[in-house]
Amino acid sequence: MSGFHKVGVFVDAENIKINGGYQLRYDVLRRFAARDGGALLRLNTYLAYDPERAEHDPEYARKARSYQQMVRDYGWKVIEKQVRRYTDEDGNVTTKANADLDMAVDAMLQAENLDTVLLVTGDGDFLQVVSALQNRGCRVELLAFRNVSRELQRRVDAYHNGFLVPDLLPVSYEPRNDWGQAGAVVRGVCIKWFPDKGYGFLRFMKRIDPNIWITDTREPGSPYESVFCHANELAEGIGPDQLLNRENIFEFYLRESDRDEGGFAASNVRQIHTTGRTSWT
Repeated sequence: MSGFHKVGVFVDAENIKINGGYQLRYDVLRRFAARDGGALLRLNTYLAYDPERAEHDPEYARKARSYQQMVRDYGWKVIEKQVRRYTDEDGNVTTKANADLDMAVDAMLQAENLDTVLLVTGDGDFLQVVSALQNRGCRVELLAFRNVSRELQRRVDAYHNGFLVPDLLPVSYEPRNDWGQAGAVVRGVCIKWFPDKGYGFLRFMKRIDPNIWITDTREPGSPYESVFCHANELAEGIGPDQLLNRENIFEFYLRESDRDEGGFAASNVRQIHTTGRTSWT
């Protein structure tokens, strides 16, 4: 697509933070949103800030402001949502920094000048927003991690699982991880498994690319790569039922294959996301 394809991104940061997207990399998210060569007209993220805590906790205030500045340095507009405290009749205090309304209104108003809207949230409260944006002629895509509304996934034009986007989330135990290279950690899904033979194949996205819809690794231009996996490399509790469910996501190391020159094999395979944590509303 040409640069005249106009894109807007709206990030429900608190929803993402508590549902698997902690330490989301805004530079990578920006790259992902622009993968088709579109012009990024709106980059909005809605971040919580607790002014009451900041008064008594200088370290929190410093870190929060530093984080906001880092996000701004990547070209994002930060919309600060102040944390509010609510006390119930039993004296229990809860905090909330809900950005749903602001994000929905902004997306609706700003969509007039957009061709594609990428919503980064798993909240089913955005169902009507998605339909309204589509009725205005926008293509609406969704990116999220855990606890994603099933109905929201069905309603959008495309759903992207954030765990699978290269480098979108850091690998905490491999701080210098070189995604897609031998020795690195990647995340992917199982595409084939042969229980009687004790092996199968995983697939991961090697690079952010306009052709992420070409999931067949045999096709020219596919940004995906298949990886041989032996049953001996699976963590305890991973069996055919988990492997054959395409929605389950696995994290694993890449090593050079002994069977296929230039290919990869998986080692230390563990499951990081299951369908059982995904909501249906």
